[in-house]
Amino acid sequence: MSLDFHEQITMLSNQPILLCYHCHKCTAGCPVVEEMEFGPDRILRMVQLGERERLLKSRDIWLCAACETCGTRCPNGIDIAKVMDALRLEALRSGVTPAEPDAAKFHKLFLFVVQTLGRSHEASLLIAYKLWTLNLLADMDSGLQLFVKGKVPVLPKSIKGRDQVRRIFLKSAEAVAKENLPSANPASAQEAK
Repeated sequence: MSLDFHEQITMLSNQPILLCYHCHKCTAGCPVVEEMEFGPDRILRMVQLGERERLLKSRDIWLCAACETCGTRCPNGIDIAKVMDALRLEALRSGVTPAEPDAAKFHKLFLFVVQTLGRSHEASLLIAYKLWTLNLLADMDSGLQLFVKGKVPVLPKSIKGRDQVRRIFLKSAEAVAKENLPSANPASAQEAK
């Protein structure tokens, strides 16, 4: 048990983790809590208690959708999505194999699509994810229905400021290189393994 783990995650996330008094509002609003082992409030408690290894090996940190529902419900203003980001970063930095390797790949691909297109585009993300995981035919029925109903545009819309988004990613990559942190670039597939 690491006594300074909570300080490390507090600094990395820039969130006042010790202010959590476990009212469970975050967990009550979490849309993916039924798939989680612990849930957001228990994750925060485990950070407070310094349960580093258990947390970094948990699938929960990879299942978080970063929808920020938990943070908006928190009476103490803790942005739990940022805490989850910090935990994922620490897991990658420590070389811990993600409990949900496909979720780790998905996170990296999402960032790659945003970096490339300047915004999220579901069809591009779906195609890249299916190719990278080599799971091409799973969920084909659902995906086809979404395309037929026009819920997922086939081509991405062009946006203003695409170069500005790329510069943000370049600046982030420079900071990552400077601090020797794991990259979000999907080309570095060994990090997602």
